[in-house]
Amino acid sequence: MREQPPVIAVLLTEKTRRMMLDDAATAELNALGDVRWPAGATIDAADADRLLQGATACLTGWGTPPFDSAARQRHPQLALVAHSAGSVRTLVPARLFDDGLRVSHAASKIAASVAEFVVAEALLAMRGIHRLHHALRDGGEWLDVRAAVPQRLLGARTVGIVGAGYVGRAVMRLLVPFGCRVLVVDPYLSDGEAAALGVVRTELDEALAKSDVISLHAPVLSETRGMIGARELALLRSGALFINTARAELIDEAALLAEIRSGRIEAALDVFDKEPLPPNSPFRDPGLINVTISPHAAGHTEEAHFAQGRAMVDEIGRLLR
Repeated sequence: MREQPPVIAVLLTEKTRRMMLDDAATAELNALGDVRWPAGATIDAADADRLLQGATACLTGWGTPPFDSAARQRHPQLALVAHSAGSVRTLVPARLFDDGLRVSHAASKIAASVAEFVVAEALLAMRGIHRLHHALRDGGEWLDVRAAVPQRLLGARTVGIVGAGYVGRAVMRLLVPFGCRVLVVDPYLSDGEAAALGVVRTELDEALAKSDVISLHAPVLSETRGMIGARELALLRSGALFINTARAELIDEAALLAEIRSGRIEAALDVFDKEPLPPNSPFRDPGLINVTISPHAAGHTEEAHFAQGRAMVDEIGRLLR
């Protein structure tokens, strides 16, 4: 009797499928077994339940309905959740790990995109490019505009990195060749690892006080939630650049807004307490020329998305082999 091919459930919306799976990855996935694709453009819990019947592995991503213990009981044969996005915190309850469910994610494939975004923000701020642009557009005189906007060399700055995970380390690898002095805050980074990366381990207060640029890359944990408030922001040097491409929960947003409004620091923010950012958000105020805002876009590049999908197709292949 011929052995039945393994069932693979694709729990991605149509938009996410197009974003994550190129033709080659789709062909490779189809060659691995009996692949079940959603029938519509969206996917809800009932769709996921139907697709998971008898499935050995599933491919998930942004827009996939979350799992729970009941879903696990209905699909005990499921061996792998291959998540084409980053955090699995809201997708799979931690207790399911103890039930033998394997979970992979593609966070490492997002790191390069976020790292380039962070360095771009730092370079733009050090050279005041957005200020130069708007001043000239507003009719400013050529040499007066140039004289009014300070020009600083990124390679001559001290940069503080909070969190030495995938993204934090990717940022370090880009910054060190510029010549920056890089201070890193992470209790799990050893002195040996820091030396190999060309950076210096330090505590949060010291990094805030000594850095010209601070970039957040810590996960949201009980120890890190709200780790930066008014006291910590007050430690920043005047003119320092504060970058957050990680999670808004790390910061007291009201305190950050107050610090930005004071004009004492600059900021580049990609994440917010409320997303999408409401139209009346004070961060949208065109008068706040010392802050740049973006729509949670740091990790989103075409190359990274396809790498994320490919990585999870590879994981499913490894499981089946």
